[in-house]
Amino acid sequence: MTRPGPEYDRYFDGNRANWDERVPIHVASQGYDLPGFLAGTKHLTRIEREEMGDVRGKRLLHLQCHFGMDTLNWARLGATVTGLDLSGAAIEAARDLATRAGIEGSCFIEANVYDAPQSLGGETFDIVYTGIGALNWLPDIKAWARSVAACVTPGGTFYLFECHPMLWTLDDKSEGALTVKYPYFETIEPGFVADDAQTYTDGPLLTESPVSYEWNHGLGETIDALLQAGLHLDFVHEHREVPWQALPWMVPGDDPRTYVLPEGRDLVPLMYSLRASKPA
Repeated sequence: MTRPGPEYDRYFDGNRANWDERVPIHVASQGYDLPGFLAGTKHLTRIEREEMGDVRGKRLLHLQCHFGMDTLNWARLGATVTGLDLSGAAIEAARDLATRAGIEGSCFIEANVYDAPQSLGGETFDIVYTGIGALNWLPDIKAWARSVAACVTPGGTFYLFECHPMLWTLDDKSEGALTVKYPYFETIEPGFVADDAQTYTDGPLLTESPVSYEWNHGLGETIDALLQAGLHLDFVHEHREVPWQALPWMVPGDDPRTYVLPEGRDLVPLMYSLRASKPA
């Protein structure tokens, strides 16, 4: 399985250090609401639950799982879950969270998503799942799609619920105007380099590794990569709402825990979801 060349290692190393430092901040944050999760009141989004359907008895792999909250929510819905993430600190926190939540049978593995097939020993899963804010950390969408497809059992499915690439192009400092600032399509070099001590949640600032590297991937690029990897597309849905305040001027949406543009809601999509299947 091919991963991006060694010239990208410094970006992976930088992002790993950045996420290692984010983990304790996120675990303690009000935004992630760990007490709510432990009490059983912090759930996956309505869209994810409805589009994924019944996961009871399914073997589910969550790629780029962070500290495992969404992974373990799938376990609560009946799946046997495995989570994989680049950050060692995130994997340690995920294992601890599973213990605190009393969720047995989960497995968490530290690995680069591009190395997932090898790191999992060739194991395949009924469902491979990737959630919000994952693809923007990856430089090569075609290599990612090959890793995804290799992890899906024949007859199984891949489900993605992700920020729309159009959202990632927008300037979040344009005072309410929808201004395209960042690349829509995949670039060789990072399309966005952040030197920002403030993570996207509440809590203390990053002090050791504030720099991170991101790439965008056009919707067509992502779909085509999955098709080239041998998956068959079941659906693609674009959404007008996003599960956090992605732009400072967004307002709460009709669904709980969603945000929308205050006006012009039909101008740009904010999220998308897709499901693809692997032929039996």
